[in-house]
Amino acid sequence: MTRKKKTRSLADKVTIRTGRRKDFKKWRHDNPDQVTSSRRFVAKKQQQRKLQAVRKLARQQEGQNIIIHPDKEGDNPSGEHS
Repeated sequence: MTRKKKTRSLADKVTIRTGRRKDFKKWRHDNPDQVTSSRRFVAKKQQQRKLQAVRKLARQQEGQNIIIHPDKEGDNPSGEHS
C-alpha cells in the first residue's frame, strides 16, 4: 500500500476560507469590513487604556518640575540665532 506524497504547493492555490491560519490571514486582509473585535476584547482594552492613563497622570504629578532653559526665557523674542 502506497501513501500519497504530501505537497505544499496546494496551500497557495486555496481560494476558500478554511480553518488554516494562512487562509484566514488572507481572508482577513481581503475583507477588512467583516473583521471586528469581540465586545469583551474591546471592553478589556478600553479598561486597560484607562488604567494606563491614570497611572501616567499619577507619575507626571508625582515627578518634580524642572526648568529646562531658565536663562533663555525672553532673551531673544525675534527668534533670530546669534
